[in-house]
Amino acid sequence: MATVSTTAKPRTVLDALPHRTFLISSWPWRALLYGLSTGPMTLLFGLPFGCCLLPLAVLVSRVVHGQTSDLGLVAVFSVFGMLLFLSAGPAWAAVVAGVERQRLRMVDLNPVTVPLGPIGEPGWWPRMRTRYTEPAAWRELGYAVLLCTAIPALYSVAGMVALFAVVLVASPLLVNANDTISVGFTEVSTPGAAVPYALAGVVLLVLSGYLLSGFAGLHAMLARSLLTDGAAEKLRGELTEVSQSRTRLLSAFDAERKRIERDLHDGAQQRLVGLSLQLGLAKVDLPPDSAAAKAVSDAHDQAKKLMVELRELINGIHPRALAELGLPAALEELADCCAVPVTVDVVVPVRLPESVESTAYFVVAESLTNVAKHSAASCASVTAGIAGRVLTIEVWDNGAGGAEPSRGTGITGLSDRIAVLGGRMWVRSPIGGPTVVRVELPC
Repeated sequence: MATVSTTAKPRTVLDALPHRTFLISSWPWRALLYGLSTGPMTLLFGLPFGCCLLPLAVLVSRVVHGQTSDLGLVAVFSVFGMLLFLSAGPAWAAVVAGVERQRLRMVDLNPVTVPLGPIGEPGWWPRMRTRYTEPAAWRELGYAVLLCTAIPALYSVAGMVALFAVVLVASPLLVNANDTISVGFTEVSTPGAAVPYALAGVVLLVLSGYLLSGFAGLHAMLARSLLTDGAAEKLRGELTEVSQSRTRLLSAFDAERKRIERDLHDGAQQRLVGLSLQLGLAKVDLPPDSAAAKAVSDAHDQAKKLMVELRELINGIHPRALAELGLPAALEELADCCAVPVTVDVVVPVRLPESVESTAYFVVAESLTNVAKHSAASCASVTAGIAGRVLTIEVWDNGAGGAEPSRGTGITGLSDRIAVLGGRMWVRSPIGGPTVVRVELPC
């Protein structure tokens, strides 16, 4: 029976370290390239920081050694350097962070999420001013300082171990050129005596590859924690899942609504039509002045009224005009049924996605219902049009105003439905009117 390996390929150098094939994979070379390229980055990015902090280092050195000459001047330059470091540092650290996020791909294949700070006012100065209030900017500055101080020291340890391993491996060859060479804590004078140290050097060289890769992995973890926004990435994933679940719920709701409409139309309505016909035939067969004829006639009238109510209910669940003729005709039908005179101006030359048309229809239906019930308006209007792949709907009335969307479950439900489609809704209803409901739906 064949077995399928479920082990995922390593995405980072730290994930690859425990694998038996680590040394023959590309990960040690990635770690070596990452470590070697850190040196030039340290020199390039550390030079401006060093110029700013050099007076402070001189001041500390003079205080430690008890040198008091020109101490005040050095202190002034130190304060100036610190102010320059704190003011220009976050801006320069943004450049460092941008390069380091690109270099991170050498040893970490996971996606890199750039931190998103608050949106400032337009213009470079307001945006720069806003940046200095972002925690991400100071995390980037902290990483830049570590890149110029602690991280090179970390790689230097691995470099010295690797250099010592190379010396041990080459010791049988070096002893021919020199009578005596030092190998660690002892000396050898013959090639034969250097062979055990050469074998130990091979083992140490292999271990130095793991050591360098481990340091590169720790460096990458530090860079990811300070230069990326893992919390925002997790939150973005959760929001995506919530949005997808809301979309699935809306689709399921639409499917269930269509099923109910179909069952009512094909089942209950047809049976009610049959019942009405039977009552009509029974009324004909009975004597006109009999009590039975009167009872059957009343039942026949009630059946016809029930048919009208059921037809309106079915039409409210899934409007036929919307499904067959499109949004403009459906909105015209809504306006005709409204108790308040409504002017309709709809310019939608193409059929839109079913979810967009349905949402737009029910937005207008709920708005016109509120106009008729609560606004005391004498006229209203409905306008709709498409601009830039966005359907804009506006319902206006000249009523008393004062509408509060938070008080009505209908508007709240519509706003939730609009949010699922990525749309927006505004309600403006000052006391005394007029009331305007505006909806934008991506289509």
